[in-house]
Amino acid sequence: MKASTPRNKAGYPTARKIRRACENELYRTVKRLGVWISKERLGQAEKIYFKKVALNLPWIHENASNRKLLADWWDDNVSGEIAQLWEVDPVRLKAAFREAFGG
Repeated sequence: MKASTPRNKAGYPTARKIRRACENELYRTVKRLGVWISKERLGQAEKIYFKKVALNLPWIHENASNRKLLADWWDDNVSGEIAQLWEVDPVRLKAAFREAFGG
């Protein structure tokens, strides 16, 4: 009989799950920003976000239950590039992401 593993000890998520999570989080962020972002720029932002998550996956997976810490990581590592790409105020973007993400 196979022993069950706790959720936080399970393996890393698949690339598809990561990509979909990044897509959903950015979609919710855009809704809270209340601005129009072209599909092209949204797609570029998703690629940036996915790449940064993939490069930091062990740390992100380890801290998956701490949304505030993950939102802080996003502020420090992702928000600047996306704010520049979308031409939005970084402070507003960070606030919209936190509201959408729950951190």
